[in-house]
Amino acid sequence: MQLALAQLGAHLQKGLRSLYTLHGDEPLLMQEAADAIRTAARAQGYTERTVHTVHGAHFDWSEVLAAGGSLSLFADKQIVEVRIPSGKPGKDGSAAIQQLVQQAQGNDSTLTLFMLPRLDFATRKGAWFGALDNGGVSIQLDTIERAALPQWIAQRLQQQGQHVAPGEEGQRTLQFFADRVEGNLLAAHQEIQKLGLLFPPGELSQAQVESAVLNVARYDVFKLSEAVLSGQVARVQRMLDGLQAEGEAEVLVHYTLAEDIRALKRVKDAMAAGQPLPMALKAQRIWGPRERLFERVLPRLSPARLNNLLQSAHQVDGIVKGLKVPDWPQDGWQALHRLALRFARMCMVR
Repeated sequence: MQLALAQLGAHLQKGLRSLYTLHGDEPLLMQEAADAIRTAARAQGYTERTVHTVHGAHFDWSEVLAAGGSLSLFADKQIVEVRIPSGKPGKDGSAAIQQLVQQAQGNDSTLTLFMLPRLDFATRKGAWFGALDNGGVSIQLDTIERAALPQWIAQRLQQQGQHVAPGEEGQRTLQFFADRVEGNLLAAHQEIQKLGLLFPPGELSQAQVESAVLNVARYDVFKLSEAVLSGQVARVQRMLDGLQAEGEAEVLVHYTLAEDIRALKRVKDAMAAGQPLPMALKAQRIWGPRERLFERVLPRLSPARLNNLLQSAHQVDGIVKGLKVPDWPQDGWQALHRLALRFARMCMVR
């Protein structure tokens, strides 16, 4: 049974199931969902907990199977957690998971919790994940999109009895907050908690929020890709300045930009050869929010434009490695700014 994260609290109040699966790539949401399940389980007498982390295809599943089918001498009820960081249990793991699902049915003495990363479409169609999905409760923890982040922050503030001013002033405050944490939910969560400690319940002014979060910007080089492909020129400029100030490696920033350009070029070439867009994107392992961005951007980028971008990326690669290139800035960060802004402008909605 698939369940939305927002429904988890009400579900747990009604009673526990014996099997839960959490999958997604947002650490904060994963942690909170797992904590909610554990707390509800402890309240119902699940006092013992074992954790098994699956590393590699040769992981020994016998211990997990034994834990799922037996009880401790010291507890009547137990939680068995199975973490698969790679999202790839392998052939033996697939069979073991399906056996664990069977063991969990009607077993009110053991609660089994699987924790997985974000899974692609093909993996979610596999037999082992199908067994988890059908045999228990499955919750997909999607990343909070950048556009939805201000509202997410507002909801979290409300949970601790705080809110921003109504109207345009409050929206500016929330937007400022979202800009400073740049999509990092853990950072946002920490700063929201800080506001709860610094100020009493009630309305927060923009000055109060700014004073609390002004020096906590956390820039993620992989979020730069989202900003560029979205054509958000001002955000790209701000992120590049932040990455430079925080000492991020120029080569990593260049790799992120160049990899997107190369991927767009490969998909465009595949489409020119007659491959449908969905198949071309899947072949390049492009999915989720990035897939939607590629679908929006590709019609705007002609083969000639992509070739020019690819050539520019090649030139900037030399610059960040210390080479001089005619008609380009000698400074690596200046060259990265020019490449990223040129790329972003090509992706702008017109």
